[in-house]
Amino acid sequence: MSAPDVLVRGLSVRLGRREALSGLELAFRPGELGVVVGPNGAGKTTLLRAIAGLVPLAAGSVALGDEPVGRMSRAARARRIAYLPQIGGMSWPLAVRDVVALGRLPHGEAPDRLSPDGALAVAAAIAAVGLAGFEARPVTELSGGERARALLARALATEAPVLLVDEPVAALDPRHQLLVLDVLRHRARAGAVVIAVMHDLALASRFSDRIVLLDRGRAVAAGAPEAVLTAGRLEAVFGIEAVVSSGADGLAITARRALPAVEGH
Repeated sequence: MSAPDVLVRGLSVRLGRREALSGLELAFRPGELGVVVGPNGAGKTTLLRAIAGLVPLAAGSVALGDEPVGRMSRAARARRIAYLPQIGGMSWPLAVRDVVALGRLPHGEAPDRLSPDGALAVAAAIAAVGLAGFEARPVTELSGGERARALLARALATEAPVLLVDEPVAALDPRHQLLVLDVLRHRARAGAVVIAVMHDLALASRFSDRIVLLDRGRAVAAGAPEAVLTAGRLEAVFGIEAVVSSGADGLAITARRALPAVEGH
């Protein structure tokens, strides 16, 4: 698997009267797990949706290499960018295998008409998220965490060179948080561009190669976790007093107290 860089240039997005993103200049590279962090309302989900071509841009551009996302056909975009939004409800009792096989639709494959490569992709995705043995189980009978992993497997089965995931570990227990983040990092190491939105700063620092810190629609910092997640930035952006120290498993971040609210936060 190989992927072009994801290039965000001068990106601004308006949602109604509100400027959700303003003047972003970012680059996400294949082989790296990029994580976007920031307080509620910072524009994290909007950034993923803009990269996926799902919201109109007020200014700027998003491109895969030299190809603007906005000029791609819907079908081509679906093959090249897999987007997993924050988990919603699933009301149809489809079998896990059939849900995961929906990830092959951009390739013209239906769940009951998978190509040999498609069947391999579906099986590999199910195994990667730890759901082997669950293939025939209806998704409506799964726990919230199991359902979240089934939906991640659907995105993985697309085998798109760009994978966007919004809060992929929010519904998971600690063991499966680590499993999913290992899966995302492995997908990046295989040559994909992987961009995740996360709230857990310690986990983000442990698994990410690059962190983008957003605040009120602007990029405050981007780079290695230890360079971005400083005590000063945590105070300025999140409004917390924190102690940050480096260790073998990433940063240890201890929030000591919430600071008084400041105007605009």
